[in-house]
Amino acid sequence: MTMSDLTEKISAAMPLAFAEYNPAAAGRKTGLVIVDEVNGFATVGAGALAPPAPNEQVSVMVEETVHLARHFSAQGWPILAFLDTHTPGKPEPPYPPHCEAGTGEEELVPELKWLETDKQTTLVRKDCINGFVGAMRPDGSNAVVDWVKANGITDFLVVGICTDICVMDFVLTTLSARNHDMLPGLKDIYVYDKGCSTYDLPRNVAEESGFGAAAAHPQEPTHYMGLYFMASRGAQLVNKVILPS
Repeated sequence: MTMSDLTEKISAAMPLAFAEYNPAAAGRKTGLVIVDEVNGFATVGAGALAPPAPNEQVSVMVEETVHLARHFSAQGWPILAFLDTHTPGKPEPPYPPHCEAGTGEEELVPELKWLETDKQTTLVRKDCINGFVGAMRPDGSNAVVDWVKANGITDFLVVGICTDICVMDFVLTTLSARNHDMLPGLKDIYVYDKGCSTYDLPRNVAEESGFGAAAAHPQEPTHYMGLYFMASRGAQLVNKVILPS
């Protein structure tokens, strides 16, 4: 059975519902959240979890993110970009060391490097998978909460990598934070399918690399599963974003 066959079987048993999303719709103040589109995940050959060769799902994610970010910036709409930045020597099992500070893996992909000086963009370096937790400061404040309040944001449009890990952790935690009244004014969280991707680690490669069979992470089904679990917790899935011309 191919991974496409497996994904088809999963989708037949657990279908997803998608809709279009217009960030400029009346009554909305949308914030674009970009999760971990850094070299260590999205630049070919840049690290243990980066694609070893050009990967269509990852390439489409970056292209779609650049397109969205350019429009958001031009419209003066808020952007928040997470950068996975781990402490050297402090890996997160079962994943191999990746995106460690000082390696260059933790920096934005070249196509998004301009966000570092973009006036609409807030950058948040995080030292763990979960962006909401990684945005917590020693004084108890939270960079995501402050960003929402400062910009009067009602909706998140989320893109990034990995769909089933960092993106999903952020979305699920933020949904709970919203329901716990930690994010006043935030109404809905939208996840853009083509703006997300995840890494590909077939079982045979995981075993040959010494990670073990349990580290297998086939791209197609894990991406789908990430979308499914986010939707099952209340996120809205998007297959088209309507942008102003």
